Amino acid sequence: MRNYTNNNTARRYIAHVSQLGTTQLHLRNPYIIAWWSLAYPGFGHLLLSKYLRGMALFLWEMVINLNANINEAIVLSFIGDFEQAKLVVDTRWLMLYIPTYFFATWDSYRTAVDMNKITLLAQRENHRFNSFVLGPMEINYLDRRKPLTALLWSSIMPGLGQLYIHRIIIAGFILIWMIVIAYFSHFAEAMNYMFMGEIQKATNVLDKKWLLFLPSIYGFAMYDAYVNTVENNKLYIREQRDYFRDNYQHPSFRVK
Repeated sequence: MRNYTNNNTARRYIAHVSQLGTTQLHLRNPYIIAWWSLAYPGFGHLLLSKYLRGMALFLWEMVINLNANINEAIVLSFIGDFEQAKLVVDTRWLMLYIPTYFFATWDSYRTAVDMNKITLLAQRENHRFNSFVLGPMEINYLDRRKPLTALLWSSIMPGLGQLYIHRIIIAGFILIWMIVIAYFSHFAEAMNYMFMGEIQKATNVLDKKWLLFLPSIYGFAMYDAYVNTVENNKLYIREQRDYFRDNYQHPSFRVK
């Protein structure tokens, strides 16, 4: 049940509210999107709500990185052991890594530029869209939420900030992979040792190949939650403004 059903009379809709979340077009900095793809392939596409492409690139990065031992080589490079870093890298997998890595960066930048153009056209058309949906599994609606609250929850556990703003698909994806990465990196176990003051045990128990995925997923979850909360608030204000203008503003009223 929705308060409005898209009737295909618009060429472009600015947003769509569903049981799984709110998807909208808004202006993005293509360089920021490309940077997130450089940080971790797939993140740039997930920011653009290109979920299938983003998840495919995320899984590709996970499989290739682990088999090529790229994270392990990065850790060895950080401590200055460059010879060992070269030895641990599996070039059979590494050569598969490079082309798709640069494709993810290029494609996310190109897509962000295209979607900015579509956003401007959709904003100019300013067609009505649904702002409330009631279904057997979920209720979703536009309202204002606090960006810093979303940021805080994502800093505690990646994915919770997305749940706070009702981005169910990306929230589930991040939460599942956060659990997988935390488990195989022994992150929780290491934190337990650190709380007990056993720093050496905490260091020894960590699996560095998996551990290096954590900064990326934490950073992405916090950024995504904050930015989308801000943009959802803008969308809410836009929808309220249009509703009041169409239903309560006197026809003779003019804004100078």
